[in-house]
Amino acid sequence: MTFKLNPNNDQLSTEELLKLADMRKRCARRILLSTSLAASGHPGGSLSCLDLMLVTYGIMNHKPTEPLWQDRDRVVMSIGHISPGVYSVLSEYGYFTEEDFLTGFRRAGSGFPGHVEKIVPGVEWDTGNLGQGLSAACGMAMALKLKGAKQKVIVYMGDGDLQKGQGAEAMRFAHKYKLNNLMVIVDRNHLQICGKTEDVMPSNIRGLFASCGWNVDILDDGHDYHKIFKKLSAVYTGNTVNPQHPTVIIANTIMGKGFSFMENLAKYHGSPLKVEQLDQAFAELGLENDFARWAELRTKPVSTATRLENKVCYPKLEAGAAVVYGADQKTDCRSAYGTALYELAKANNISGKAPKIVGISCDLEGSVKMGDFRKHMPEAFLECGIQEHHAATMAGAISREGMAAFFSTFGVFAVSEVYNQNRLNDINHTNVKVVATHLGLDVGEDGPTHQGIDYIGLMRNYFNFQVILPADPNQTDRVIRHVALTAGNYFVGMGRSKMGMVLAEDGTPFFGSGYTFTPGKGDWVRRGTAGTIISYGAVSPRVMEAWQLLQKEGINVSVLLAASIVPFDKQSVIEAVANGGPILTVEDHHVDTGAGAIVAAILADAGLSCRFKRLGVTHYGSSGKPADLYAEQGLDAQGIVAAFKELL
Repeated sequence: MTFKLNPNNDQLSTEELLKLADMRKRCARRILLSTSLAASGHPGGSLSCLDLMLVTYGIMNHKPTEPLWQDRDRVVMSIGHISPGVYSVLSEYGYFTEEDFLTGFRRAGSGFPGHVEKIVPGVEWDTGNLGQGLSAACGMAMALKLKGAKQKVIVYMGDGDLQKGQGAEAMRFAHKYKLNNLMVIVDRNHLQICGKTEDVMPSNIRGLFASCGWNVDILDDGHDYHKIFKKLSAVYTGNTVNPQHPTVIIANTIMGKGFSFMENLAKYHGSPLKVEQLDQAFAELGLENDFARWAELRTKPVSTATRLENKVCYPKLEAGAAVVYGADQKTDCRSAYGTALYELAKANNISGKAPKIVGISCDLEGSVKMGDFRKHMPEAFLECGIQEHHAATMAGAISREGMAAFFSTFGVFAVSEVYNQNRLNDINHTNVKVVATHLGLDVGEDGPTHQGIDYIGLMRNYFNFQVILPADPNQTDRVIRHVALTAGNYFVGMGRSKMGMVLAEDGTPFFGSGYTFTPGKGDWVRRGTAGTIISYGAVSPRVMEAWQLLQKEGINVSVLLAASIVPFDKQSVIEAVANGGPILTVEDHHVDTGAGAIVAAILADAGLSCRFKRLGVTHYGSSGKPADLYAEQGLDAQGIVAAFKELL
């Protein structure tokens, strides 16, 4: 259907009020039917948000027949469990049919999942875990600001949702960057799964937003269409106390609104009505209970006709000229990253135009070498403070708005700290480039709390992240240019310390001007007959030193530097077995969950056997110089030599 409210009007007409009332009746019916048909779902919150959503979609700019219309306003549902309400309203506005929704809701493979996902026309972000929607909305609003676009971003949050700390991180960011194109609507029904919010975890929602510098408005009745329209229209048209800052409308609502036996009962937060209760509910609506008809329709094969593909507009970027570090140069991979990112910015971020690349960090600009990038285009560098959870989610959302997003911090913060945020980015098919410095024992004196030794093990749990650990600054330069120009999620990791270049046997840089990084392909930097050492990243210089020591003893080994961890070079592992001799993996990573485990799985899957040993981090490191920490774990050149000779 086509239903449009003019936010510049003073009030709703009688006709509009009647229309909204009819829409509510139809949507409330769908909410109850869908959850009862699925025997699961969240009807209570869907009903408390329903009137707010109906007015929101009436005011905003959108095209139901063109869900990804470029000039649309965005709506993000941080309270993703109210999918029955969201789908009901989207159906009412013509994004898909009632039959599509009711026959598919919560069925495997359908286009209508239990929590809102982008496969549903009209949904912008896959939400489920509470507390992350505002960060995603900030990413969208920030991207629109950088483009100079006029669209609005509206995010729905719940009072339980706001108990998560990430919400406050996002609030501070939105205030700092004056995201006045962002509006939050809080469904303040005072109930969550386990009872009253005041009993479960009391919070001053008004004070929280106000302390972060937001415009705060209170809607005393979130079911009165006149009042809803007046509040939402004022914010939508910029008529706020401080038009330069974002606004929140805290709407007092009633859980289960519209049904006498459901109202203000926490049990209906996540409990559908039983079939026998539907008769009473439908009687109160004045409608016939047609549950049986829909139940019969749901016995037919599930339809996938409405499912949207996860298409993302990714920018076309110029790689610029590669930087080649000489054989005698010594620098760190993070500096090579900073230089490559700066060169990419010079080639693609043009003054007076929207940036194609954004850089995001958390109070570590100098350490992750983003300073030159910031100086080139300050507006493209987003300093998030010590708010990694927000930064990771926001980076993902920005990347879906046609920009390459580089998120950089220390490894322990970029991976372990934000594991779930990266996971939801992965689910959302983002295009974020997580570049982590200070990985593993190479952090050194900062001690075990800062020694991220689980980055491969954790990142391999995702399905849409590629993982790359370059061996030296030259390879780092090529890797950064590759991930910048290639759509998809990437994790690039590196240590802290300076190192020399990996050299070919003729003394020239192995990853020199003729080198091109290829995902899924390792690099045979040495060929020998006594066996193979497989390694990557920060320990590569020690592996090359070990090769020299073994060579002096007449032990001629192959060295495979496998920067591409996901996908891994399976064929080269098989080749190593065919070449004869043992295989030794060496890594600055937890010994059981890194590349050694990957190689072991490749051998097992291929039905191959050889003498094999994994060298890695076997216990939390102490606080000291990286060289000493590597020696403690047997990861120095002498330890590598001893381990390989033991295999012989």
